[in-house]
Amino acid sequence: MNKNDIEITVMTPSDLAVLKSNFSAFSDNTWNFNILEDELKSKNSILIIAKIDKQIIGFAGIKIILDEAEFMNIITKNAYRHTGIASRMLDYLIDYCKKKKIKTINLEVNIHNSIAINLYKKYNFNEVGLRKKYYNKTDDALLMTLKI
Repeated sequence: MNKNDIEITVMTPSDLAVLKSNFSAFSDNTWNFNILEDELKSKNSILIIAKIDKQIIGFAGIKIILDEAEFMNIITKNAYRHTGIASRMLDYLIDYCKKKKIKTINLEVNIHNSIAINLYKKYNFNEVGLRKKYYNKTDDALLMTLKI
């Protein structure tokens, strides 16, 4: 797969309907689509999708609060992991933040998700803290920040 085969676009309500119907293909089954639907309506959030051949293979979103952004999620279908899709979505959202004059991007990631942590470090996110038992009241969340 060539990175040029990946199309990144802003999510629409019809894209969300497709995601809901194909949700089992995505690994993060803890995501609540009601929240995603609310964020899609919010003027302070941007949600994007990644497509190959018109098939949705990933989605991501950020919420903007004043001059900061909070990553809500980056999720890729299992079959398309390790193919650069998360990087393409991250590139898109970082560029979007730069255009909006956002100064800081924050996120939290499960401390056991070394693949995601390494991706964020590749983009120069720095570890800034820890939230104890954040995920399912068992796993800690690593807090990371990128200064733009």
